[in-house]
Amino acid sequence: MTTWTLDVEAPLGRQATVRRWRLGNGLRLLTSIDRGAPIVSYQTWFGVGSRHEQPGKTGMAHLFEHLMFNQTETLGPGEFDRVVERTGGESNAATWVDWTYYRLSLPARDLALGVRLEAERMTRLVLDPTTVEAERDVVTNERRERVEDDVDGWLDEQLMALAFEHHGYRWPTIGWMADIRGLALDEIRAFYRTWYAPNNACLVVVGDIDEPQLLDLVAKAYGDIPPAVLPVIAPDTEPPQTHERVLRAPKPIATDRVLIGYKAPGQAHADWPVLELVATLLAGSPSSRLHRLLVVEKELASSVDAQLTPFRDPSLFRLAITVARGHRAEASLAAIDQALAELASAPPSPAELNKAKSLVETDFWTSLTDADGKAEAIGHHEVALGDFRGVTALAAALAAVTAEDVVRVARTYLGRSTRSVVIAEPDPDGDPGEDSEESDDGDEALGDDSEVSA
Repeated sequence: MTTWTLDVEAPLGRQATVRRWRLGNGLRLLTSIDRGAPIVSYQTWFGVGSRHEQPGKTGMAHLFEHLMFNQTETLGPGEFDRVVERTGGESNAATWVDWTYYRLSLPARDLALGVRLEAERMTRLVLDPTTVEAERDVVTNERRERVEDDVDGWLDEQLMALAFEHHGYRWPTIGWMADIRGLALDEIRAFYRTWYAPNNACLVVVGDIDEPQLLDLVAKAYGDIPPAVLPVIAPDTEPPQTHERVLRAPKPIATDRVLIGYKAPGQAHADWPVLELVATLLAGSPSSRLHRLLVVEKELASSVDAQLTPFRDPSLFRLAITVARGHRAEASLAAIDQALAELASAPPSPAELNKAKSLVETDFWTSLTDADGKAEAIGHHEVALGDFRGVTALAAALAAVTAEDVVRVARTYLGRSTRSVVIAEPDPDGDPGEDSEESDDGDEALGDDSEVSA
């Protein structure tokens, strides 16, 4: 008989408790009872994302996000979604750099159905030429729409390729076009056998559940699935960046758009919560420093945004600016340098820091108000960072940030020598009313119309 081992039990907020269970084949199960409504969030997290791919074979993890909804040995093409929709539930999925996850939101009465469906596609997915080629076409069209025909998608992709020389974060999650087109069926099948296995998976079930019944259902559905031999992957390390990197390219836009990435630590690092607050101080509200300076006072930009990417390994603190008509990117960059120098030289006032904390902590706890939000938070921390208890630790760390911490991390991470800048400039020969279509040759290098300086 397949038996469970209870690893950990820990609180999540004031009223929820999370338990981590393990089966003999390596499968993890996180459970949290939430009687707020008769629904269940059933999520399957796999410890594979785009960073686990190899150069020349990018886009595989994202392709599986599509393939997993297609056909299994007992469900015809498209039947998975139709079965879920008949319950009144919904299904979705996401792929990112460190993970891939699949989400079912179901009435609590249909939990057994959810268990059966997810166990089925973990091990009995049909990967034949017809199915694979149909989804490959979907993905190539998605890439054209979201990257090659979209300036913001181009900026995002080029920033990562510019900022990272070695790490797997340098290629896009959707993959390079040439790689997507060139993935062989044997390689796709091998990827499925390797990564879609119980010892690389974590089930997260939050909602109105009978826990003993759930444990029994999951043990019967997954207990006989054998574990895979997971590859031993050496840790990715990125050489230190010592000079600013800049890339410019003409695009069919009316004004400059700028995306800046400062090298920042991974999410498990003690400075990550401080930088999360810095992002809010700089661009988290209409009264934030960069919004006031760039948009209101100097009128150099029509919008400014700050984001800290929650990756496992060191990544980027990002600033995105849409330059106002009649101005160029250089004026906004100079104003940003001014604002960051001020932040690194004098602590924010208690009122400013408390407002930023209120905004960040409200967003954090709001994301945990429903079953899906709770499941996503603990799934991410468990699979990407190694322990779901990091959710609670992050909340405590955000609350503990001091004004002196803000000054210290601004000095440490927000200097010009460790930043990369991508600038899309109006093309004098283009139509500013439309986005252009980039070439779809899948070059991993920066485009021929780009200028790089370091």
